[in-house]
Parts: sequence; structure tokens; C-alpha cells
Amino acid sequence: MKSISLRLRIYLVILASVLVLGIIGLMVIEGFSFLDSLYFIIVTIATVGYGDIHPVSPAGKILVLGIILVGVGCFVGVVANAIEYMIDLRERTQRIEKLNMLIGVFYSEVGTRMLKKFSPKDPGIQEIRSALLVSNNWSEDDFKKAYAKLQAHSYHLDSHEFSLEELHTFLSDHKVFLLALLENPQLFEHDRFTDLLHAVFHLAEELVSRDRLVNLPETDYSHLSVDLTRVYSQLVIEWLAYMHYQKKKYPYLFSLAMRTNPFDEHASAIVQ
Repeated sequence: MKSISLRLRIYLVILASVLVLGIIGLMVIEGFSFLDSLYFIIVTIATVGYGDIHPVSPAGKILVLGIILVGVGCFVGVVANAIEYMIDLRERTQRIEKLNMLIGVFYSEVGTRMLKKFSPKDPGIQEIRSALLVSNNWSEDDFKKAYAKLQAHSYHLDSHEFSLEELHTFLSDHKVFLLALLENPQLFEHDRFTDLLHAVFHLAEELVSRDRLVNLPETDYSHLSVDLTRVYSQLVIEWLAYMHYQKKKYPYLFSLAMRTNPFDEHASAIVQ
């Protein structure tokens, strides 16, 4: 899509240059008025060519030949790239919709449960809890402030605080589901979510690679703490992004998500 947008901008710049230089040239060489010059160039590059206005001097004819050679090609290029851009934009919008459905399924099956396990172990959770208690009253500015607060937060989880065997079992039980997500081509549209899945898989691989998950060396606990923190920090920010999307697109999904908010100590799916 970036290449299409770049081509379109280049064609537009060239076309605009042809219009400006052509108008000035016709006004100077042929003595046309501004309106007549603009009219002549438009009908020429659009290949309409009424013939009611035409250059009479050799210099004017040479100028018009240049306008035709450059302008017509650019006009066709603008139209073709504009159509391609709109089609690609529509397809990309559809892909993003499907991707957000995948993200929703991920949080329903795995992500929200992991956040419920991880967030109580975050020693600084109270510092960011207000940025995670999203409500229907939140504005775009509220989300921007929440993003800034989460990105500035110093995330840290201590692997000593976890039952690593229980976490290993949880991730193993959902391995097939996570693999199915990772194989979905829609993920290429969302680098951040793909990075999150890779972090989750890496954590799962670290846990499955050990013969035992208790009484580990301190160096190993430190290593696992880094892996846990990586997953947790990405889970939190991606969760907020998904809540932002739900609030804008699917209020009914957003309502349930807020009632089951993993950061709300009093959350309940029951409508009060």
C-alpha cells in the first residue's frame, strides 16, 4: 500500500506541474486567459479534445505536444493508482477487521487469563491501574494519556512469584490454539501483535525445555523473569489497543470486556 501511495503522490506532483507550467506557457505564448488555458489543458490531458481552443504558434504547438506526452500519461497514472489505492485500502480495512477478530479470540482464550495471572504480581500495578480501567466515558484523549502512562511504566515480574509448572501447563494446553493464530497470514498486518505471540511462544519454549521448574538456579529465575516481563508488558499495551478498537467498533463487545476487565479487582460479568 505504501508503494501505491508513493506512486500516486509522484503522479499528482507531475500532473500539478504540467498544469501550472502549461497554464503559464499558454498564457504567455498564445495569449490565452487563465480560464481558457486551464480549460484547454484539462480537456487535452483528459483526452476529450473538443477542438474549440487550440494553439496557433509553433511554440504553442510544441508546448501542447509536451503537455500531451507527459500530461496524458500522468492523468492515466493518477486515475489507475487512485483506483488501486482505494481497492487496496478497502481490502486492508477488511484484513484489519479480521485481524482484530483474531486478537479478540486470543484475549478470550489466553490473553485475559494471562493478565489475571500476571497483573497481581506486578509490584507497580497500582501506578497504572487507572490507565487500564477503561470506561464508556473515555475520549480519544483519555486513551492517549493511558498509552503514554503504560509506555512509561517500568514493568517487572519476578519468576519466584509464579507457579511455573502451572504456567507451563496452561501454555501447553493452548499450544495448538496459539500455533493456529501464528499461522494466520493476517498477522503480517500487525507487527506488534505478532511480536506478542512470539514472546508468548518463547516463554512456553523456555518452560518446556526444563526438566523441572522448581528449585532452579537464581540465574535461571532471573532469565525467566525477563521472559515473563516481556510477555506481560506487551500483553498490557496490546490489551488497551484492543479495548480502544472495541469501543469504537463494537460497543457490545466492549461492554463485556469492561465487565470482565482483568485489572478491575471488582470485575464481574453480571450486569449490575
